[in-house]
Amino acid sequence: MLPVYKDCKNNLEIFHKKSRHVSPHLHKSAEFIYVTEGSLELGVGQELYHMDTHDFGIVFPELIHHYQVFDSRPCKAIYLLASPALCGSYQPALQQFCPRYPVIRADAVHPDIPYALNRLSETAYEKETAVLQQSYTQIILARAMPHFSFAEKSSVGSNDIIYRTVAYIAGHFTEELSLSGMAKALGYSPCALSGVFSKTFHTNFNGYLNDVRLDYVCHLLRHTDQSITEAYENAGFSSQRTFNRVFQERFRMTPREYRRLNQAAPSGEHMVSLSAQ
Repeated sequence: MLPVYKDCKNNLEIFHKKSRHVSPHLHKSAEFIYVTEGSLELGVGQELYHMDTHDFGIVFPELIHHYQVFDSRPCKAIYLLASPALCGSYQPALQQFCPRYPVIRADAVHPDIPYALNRLSETAYEKETAVLQQSYTQIILARAMPHFSFAEKSSVGSNDIIYRTVAYIAGHFTEELSLSGMAKALGYSPCALSGVFSKTFHTNFNGYLNDVRLDYVCHLLRHTDQSITEAYENAGFSSQRTFNRVFQERFRMTPREYRRLNQAAPSGEHMVSLSAQ
């Protein structure tokens, strides 16, 4: 996925890809998730929700969320990021509220939802499709929203230590960062912040920061002509050795190989073809 806090330049982005662990992040788009193979765990705030094949989930804008995969089977899902501008009359609700339980089970998912996702995948990267994108996004919302009960988004808490940690790294990950410097900026002790990373994010500060930077490098390699050196430097990596190590650990290939595979066959990640359920 993209950086922990992304103000999408595109109104809509859709991916059909292998599910994997994704660190806690937030963005200004609404995110829709439709599991096509296996299962995954959707985390919103401090809650974790299990999703099986053909379950549908939604994350409202600017809510911290993450993904975990424990299934030994192949696991894939569709991830749709839609700007609130595409959501029409649903936009105020998306900004003010959040679902108490954000998952719809497979037997309750209306067939219009996978149909609309299929149609969106065919129009997402074409020009002059804004009206279609808006229409299909609102069809998804029209079929999904009646299944949810809602709470005030403020009840999730935008001032707690977890939210502030994610938001701070989102805004500063391209800069030189240290745990002690971040703790000072946020007014917490380094020990308190270290506990957030170990207990909530299940990693340490450097591991989380490297994941965020690596996600951004991957975005730059897929969607820009920046050199590999420019990409990792613009993402905040100051050491080529560190960058090469964390990239190899995640992808088991070099950045050059990753770029060649993803630019040569982008449809493997982006485009979706759903059979009628």
